[in-house]
Amino acid sequence: QVQLVESGGGLVQAGGSLRLSCAGSGRTLSTYTIMAWFRQAPGKERECVAALGRSGGTTYYADSVKGRFTISRDNVKNTVYLQMNSLKPEETAVYYCAASDNIRNVRVASDYRVWGQGTQVTVSS
Repeated sequence: QVQLVESGGGLVQAGGSLRLSCAGSGRTLSTYTIMAWFRQAPGKERECVAALGRSGGTTYYADSVKGRFTISRDNVKNTVYLQMNSLKPEETAVYYCAASDNIRNVRVASDYRVWGQGTQVTVSS
């Protein structure tokens, strides 16, 4: 059974940094077509913030996080990371890791079949 387990969330002051981890089991994460990080704030839709292609050479970032967030993968540890710098209070949300073999639009949550349970990120002002 494939599982994705996120960790690394927590409380951070505005301007601070966090690194989220998504550990995979049951399947090698580098075999998925796309690995992505989404976030969902209360009352808002789930939003894709970053995605990474199978080869590792293709990435997507939401405009709001470009230059501040970095998605990466460690094939030895079978883990995908999201480095988040210069965090803002409005980025408080539950952050989810997701994986897909068949993707039409990396920003569409319904295109992802495998999800982690999420990790809470709270950015205080």
